[in-house]
Amino acid sequence: MTESSAPTEQNDVSVTRRLEEEGEIAADYLEELLDIADLDGDIDIDVDHGRAAVEIVAEAGSERALRRLVGTEGEVLDAVQELTRLAVQTKTGERSRLMLDIAGYRAARRAELTEVAKKAVAEVRSSGEAVALEPMNPFERKVVHDVVAESGLVSDSDGVEPARHVVIKPA
Repeated sequence: MTESSAPTEQNDVSVTRRLEEEGEIAADYLEELLDIADLDGDIDIDVDHGRAAVEIVAEAGSERALRRLVGTEGEVLDAVQELTRLAVQTKTGERSRLMLDIAGYRAARRAELTEVAKKAVAEVRSSGEAVALEPMNPFERKVVHDVVAESGLVSDSDGVEPARHVVIKPA
């Protein structure tokens, strides 16, 4: 290890520790929420793409009950994520970018959106024209932007919530 790499490695370790701490705080908050709601679920904590990632995993037979914490189109999940972020911020004094998944909803939605984005990229490539997608929440737009960036095309978010959407453009 060179002297110049030591601060970077120490910084990476301290960032990872901070994100793990965010995950632990979030897990404590979510365990209390599950107890209050009388729901069963295990909590997994990880660090993913520079942010704390927490998932409530359904125990056998509790998938349907946990879906209530997701809502019809993830709106309840978004609200629970914001409340969890606020709980983390209250404890740490810093804004959290924590991502929450419940019963695999976001993972499944990420897979769906990846396919939508790939089809739109193919359409833009074949037509040479920009394609506007349906309105999406910030998580969904981020997934699409990542797929578009990997494809070498350009994307922007346009509009105002709740009608904010991704526009994919030729490079």
